[in-house]
Amino acid sequence: MRNISPIALSLLLLTFAASSVAAPKNIIVMVGDGMGPSHVTGYRHMQHTSGEVKPTILDELLVGWSSTHPDDDTIVTDSASSATALATGHKTCNLSIAMDCNDRPLKTLFQKAKQHGKWTGIAVTSQVNHATPAPFYAHSPTRHQLNEIADQLVDNRVNEQLPVDVILGGGVQFFVREDRNLVEELKAEGYQYADSWKSLNKLDRAPALGLLAKVALPSALESPVPDPLATLTDRALQLLSKNEKGFVLVVEGSQIDWCSHANDIACAMAEMDDFAAAVTVARDFVDAHPDTLLVITGDHETGGLSLGANNQYHWHPHVIRGVKLTANTLSDRLLKTKRWQRAWQKHTGIELDEEEQSALSQARSAGKEELATAIKDIINRRSHTGWTSHGHTAVDVPIMAYGAGSERFHGFVDNADIGARLMEAIGD
Repeated sequence: MRNISPIALSLLLLTFAASSVAAPKNIIVMVGDGMGPSHVTGYRHMQHTSGEVKPTILDELLVGWSSTHPDDDTIVTDSASSATALATGHKTCNLSIAMDCNDRPLKTLFQKAKQHGKWTGIAVTSQVNHATPAPFYAHSPTRHQLNEIADQLVDNRVNEQLPVDVILGGGVQFFVREDRNLVEELKAEGYQYADSWKSLNKLDRAPALGLLAKVALPSALESPVPDPLATLTDRALQLLSKNEKGFVLVVEGSQIDWCSHANDIACAMAEMDDFAAAVTVARDFVDAHPDTLLVITGDHETGGLSLGANNQYHWHPHVIRGVKLTANTLSDRLLKTKRWQRAWQKHTGIELDEEEQSALSQARSAGKEELATAIKDIINRRSHTGWTSHGHTAVDVPIMAYGAGSERFHGFVDNADIGARLMEAIGD
């Protein structure tokens, strides 16, 4: 078990005491799930259409790198273990939600924030009880206990207070069940409730609950609203900033990871764009509220993304920019029409050669999964995008930081140390 040592803790205390910047009133933690170095580089080149390649907001805020290994028999983490490190300052085993490898609960950032009178919030594009947001408010030996994790939004109280004041994302099916209706329970506790993007705008105070999808929100590439995560982030900040004692907000770009698991580069880059838009919202909030700390990182890298493949010294963002649907959705479209070549051209802008037409035709006959794979193969080959895995890798992830106390996150920092420094930022 990797805990922060007494000596290291003392050094952290001295660092905070010596800093000329007061402890932040507000803390915003942003996690690009699955976001590794190549995702950040790829996003930069996706923004470049002519002239000089310019830094993105992610480049401008970059201050260091983080290791992500769990306290396990592997150096490759899952989201639960890595998020636990960020949420508690302690390493744990894969699958664990804010518990150590012996299933003992670990104190979380939200628990400490509540003890200091701060409000807490989550804004995610996954279900709100998923592996990354969950360790900030729940304890479970496994991330797979989704109903039980959702229950803790009501049951896991801190000084008789509910653990999360603003809850925005997806996950209706885990809240409205035969055995329990958590939506009604939270409404009885005084929560305003939104179940659509339109009603989200009517949330005007905390506590607030917004569940905008049965499970996860639609992919950013296919979202009914532009910049969905940025929209959720902005609403959460408006609600949480009304607390005089400050807040802690966790924002997750959840589906960077899911797109990368699928090796769908157009999907992943759209999620990166939405995440960067949310970072801009958070950065602008810090500019208006200088007593706020913003920390951004990935929980791990997903997919082993390579910008350049096929032994070619090329990577072609313009190919990816022309793709308007995820491979799964595009496969549905191509299966539903006999004029599938026209649908392909409309949604990708790629003119197929004979070999590619034959490959897609054969894949259509084999079924949706085979067709989605064939679609991604063409887009990846045309853009020279490479992938080494459909899972996670142990590649270090970037750290971006801004605002009050951001210097404490510069350099090479392990994810558990990021968590420990976040906990320390709240104060004693």
